[in-house]
Amino acid sequence: MSFSFDDAASPHLKRLPSYRHGRPFEAGGRGSAAKEWAALDHNENPLGPSPLAVKAIRCLLQGIHRYPDCHGHDLRERLAERFGVTPAHIALGNGSSELIDLCARCFLGPGAEAIVGDPAFAFYGRAIQAVGSQRVSVPLNALRHDLPAMAQQITARTRVVFIGNPNNPTGTCVPPHEIAAFIEALPDGVIIVFDEAYREYMPEELQPDTVRYVKEARPVIILRSFSKIYGLSGLRIGYAIASPECVALLDKARQPFNVNLLAGAAALVALDDVTHLEGSRQLNEAGKQYLYQAFSELGLRYVPTAANFILVDVERDGEQAVRALADRRVAVCPLTRYGLPTSLRVTIGTPRDNERFIAALREVLATR
Repeated sequence: MSFSFDDAASPHLKRLPSYRHGRPFEAGGRGSAAKEWAALDHNENPLGPSPLAVKAIRCLLQGIHRYPDCHGHDLRERLAERFGVTPAHIALGNGSSELIDLCARCFLGPGAEAIVGDPAFAFYGRAIQAVGSQRVSVPLNALRHDLPAMAQQITARTRVVFIGNPNNPTGTCVPPHEIAAFIEALPDGVIIVFDEAYREYMPEELQPDTVRYVKEARPVIILRSFSKIYGLSGLRIGYAIASPECVALLDKARQPFNVNLLAGAAALVALDDVTHLEGSRQLNEAGKQYLYQAFSELGLRYVPTAANFILVDVERDGEQAVRALADRRVAVCPLTRYGLPTSLRVTIGTPRDNERFIAALREVLATR
């Protein structure tokens, strides 16, 4: 009798589709060919990492035979100092995506429900389904989280509400007063996970003080990332701010040594590189205005963004448009799987890459 791993697998896992998020220039291996592309599909910082982070990594290369600090004491202390909390309020993760997974593993399970916006970051749904919970999708209103509608979907089975702010893939954000009203109306037993991976790109007046809710002992978990404005995507590091009780649970669920030596050191110095952060914001703002104007000249509708990417409706099959752009060595993200079949998500890049994208897009649109 033959053995089947598929038969032995968790039923939740068997229903989960394989994660596929390849890039067109990776098909034959990254190599030098990747440098020839305008890579505007993964919301990376086009400036790259902080020079201070690169220096910190180089200083540690001879020591990578040693295990990292299992608890990330230095980085947790620095983050705690910045946000006016204790290190016990800080959890570190192998990217904020690991922390999303840990939230699902800690607070969800068979029979539970989690509420998400639609469309929103696809990993929320994967994490929810992987632990056997039910995802409750609430359509966005004007491509923004509809918090009153999400509140109406809360039931006795609801355990977690995921809110991306700014939201991926739309780039929209929820005003602070709407978040405050949502939290005040929240019933007991429901946790809000604020995914703030793109927070540093938001205008200051739109940034809610979510840390305040943690200090007030509200059922709030804040997730932030070093992958976006800090330019450390390839190192995989993020962090959570939550109550010490919550952080202790996340710590139980995580793998030991989940943050590698180089990631921890790079994040520690990148956090305080104000020059790199301001340069990244300024580049993003200039690129945003350039793309807004170009889309308007092309007669295309776009969604004003609070992040480092823009959703644009190209008014044709988005998958075909992505392939046509790839033929011109420009990589952008199709949004068919998000229910937006004629839209693309484009990262705001360097001036050169933005210009390459618009030139290629003009050619593609001219082939109607």
